[in-house]
Amino acid sequence: MSDGEATPARSNLGTDITLIGEEHVRQYRETDGEIGYMWNGATACLLTTKGRKSGEDRTIAIIFKQVGDRYAIIASKGGAPTHPAWYLNVEADPSVTMQIKGEKFAGRARTAEGAERDELWAASLEQWPNYDVYQSRTDRKIPVVVVEPA
Repeated sequence: MSDGEATPARSNLGTDITLIGEEHVRQYRETDGEIGYMWNGATACLLTTKGRKSGEDRTIAIIFKQVGDRYAIIASKGGAPTHPAWYLNVEADPSVTMQIKGEKFAGRARTAEGAERDELWAASLEQWPNYDVYQSRTDRKIPVVVVEPA
């Protein structure tokens, strides 16, 4: 991969699942997060959005940080020049479903701004410092998405 491309992260699990990959989603679902919730020291959830073009449910495994009653998810795409598809889906329809371990709940997603963004970015860096590296790779301001239970 070139310097400008995001390198897929690998887990330390014996199954060596790729974050945000179908195998991570499958194993997370099958084990209620027993496999896949902790990933390289960070917490991961399953996020389901409605495809903005297809209308189909789209589920990804992604790192999140709980801050109070909010959940912060960073739309980094490893520092790629474009937003991840899931973020574009959330912009089109903010209704989402999250699964954290065995708990599933409906939520509303929105993009954090200003001081809230700064707070959630800093909190997210505590468990995944690479977000600063990803930000340095791109000219776009990486969005911080807030999911609040509906």
